Amino acid sequence: SERSLKACQREVDEWIRTIGVRYFSELTNTAILAEEVGELASIMARTYGEQSFKEGEEVDLGMEMADVLFVLICLANQTGVDLGQALARAMDDKTGRDRERHADNPKLR
Repeated sequence: SERSLKACQREVDEWIRTIGVRYFSELTNTAILAEEVGELASIMARTYGEQSFKEGEEVDLGMEMADVLFVLICLANQTGVDLGQALARAMDDKTGRDRERHADNPKLR
């Protein structure tokens, strides 16, 4: 089901406080985020790139992306970032900065 980023942040925070006991430190979560992004990159390289899967290796691209998002949400929660607001600002910046840039890029045609 669809959830707003704010709802996702609340849900992760509730899970951490009730089941997860407490947040890992920001530095630990940053390292975990890098690890999760690496796992996602590995699947992408095997699915869309030249690498191949090992025999019997199971892949769930959505779950790997969700793992990345979960840790990113943890970091946002523990540093006081509202991801919805941050994404809205980023989209405004990208729209203003890149409005002509991408349209004028011959590599994107």
